[in-house]
Amino acid sequence: MKEITVQELKEKIDNNEDFQLIDVREDFEYETSNIGGKLIPLGGILIEADQVAKDKPVVIMCRSGKRSSVALHQLESQGFTNLYNLKGGILAWQAEIDPTISVY
Repeated sequence: MKEITVQELKEKIDNNEDFQLIDVREDFEYETSNIGGKLIPLGGILIEADQVAKDKPVVIMCRSGKRSSVALHQLESQGFTNLYNLKGGILAWQAEIDPTISVY
C-alpha cells in the first residue's frame, strides 16, 4: 500500500497538482471537518468506484488512516493502481497542517 503524508498532500494542493482526494468518512464526520475531498463513505466505495479517477493519482483519507486503507485495498482488488492512503488522516492534518480544523 502506498502512503502519502499530510505534508506531501499539502504540497500537492499548494502546487495545484492534478489529483483526486476521496474522503471515506461518514456524512456527519465530513460536515464536522473536511479538506475538500469528494465524500464517498467506506460502505459505498465499491458501489461508487466509477467516481474514483483511474487516470491520475487518488489520495484516500479518513479520520486516522484505517478506513482509508480498507477502501484502498477494496479498490485495488478492482484493478486500481493509482491509490495513496493519507497517513494519519484528518487527525494528522489537524496536528501538522491546520490546528483550527475541528476533529472528534
